[in-house]
Amino acid sequence: MRRLISACCAIWILAGGLAWAQAFPANEAGVTMGHWHLNTRDVEANKKIFVALGGTAIKAGNFDVVRFPGVAVYLHMAQGAPPPAGGTVGTVVNHVGFIVQNVQESVARWKAAGVAVLPGGNGRTDQAFVVTHDEVRIEILEDKNQKFPIQHHHIHFNVPEAAIPEIQAWYARMFGATPGMRGQNKAADVPGANLTFSATTMPTVTTRGRGLDHIGFDVKNLEAFLKKLEAAGVKIDRPYTKNAQTGAALAFVYDPWGTYIELNERPNPL
Repeated sequence: MRRLISACCAIWILAGGLAWAQAFPANEAGVTMGHWHLNTRDVEANKKIFVALGGTAIKAGNFDVVRFPGVAVYLHMAQGAPPPAGGTVGTVVNHVGFIVQNVQESVARWKAAGVAVLPGGNGRTDQAFVVTHDEVRIEILEDKNQKFPIQHHHIHFNVPEAAIPEIQAWYARMFGATPGMRGQNKAADVPGANLTFSATTMPTVTTRGRGLDHIGFDVKNLEAFLKKLEAAGVKIDRPYTKNAQTGAALAFVYDPWGTYIELNERPNPL
């Protein structure tokens, strides 16, 4: 896994902002959604899925990246690293989600491109699911009024019911997320992502080492941001590291429920 993080440094050094052209403007805390990092045993097979969904594939250093409005999806497996220990189900991040203008039209295109698509729950036609080869579960929802054919929508956390007010408040306090509701679930919004919180009675594990290894937020003034987190008792797993050539910086933290989070400062976001 340390090799995985070293590979993250490689793309940070080489890209310096290239892959982040479609990030949304930051909130008052200086935070916007950045990326998902997928531990991927078959990069090409998974890339085909994300490109078929409507993303744009680029190559950045050792990484294949597929960009969407609101998020960049890393597809990578560090050389010599063990395969992912499992998919998203069973971790604190049960699934992630996109939103499209018309689910049924999108599903028809994706199936024609060879993507396996699962139907929505309870006969819903405005919902579908895609599961990658590494068992990363992706929910597809519909908003006929959105301006993009597909864009990042949500990260769905499963925690004990008693922890839901705590996790909502934690993301509001640490990342400036705006508390609210998504349907019947408590939620919090950062630019580019709704963070949705659901109750589970099943034990969950960290995302680290799974198909979705970590999520990433882009932040302004990362050094000051980390000092704020440390003052609030957040342990920094990988300390602030700055690249002198590009001016980019990164760090890694965990939330209290086991979500592994990369934080990136990009000096020249496009």
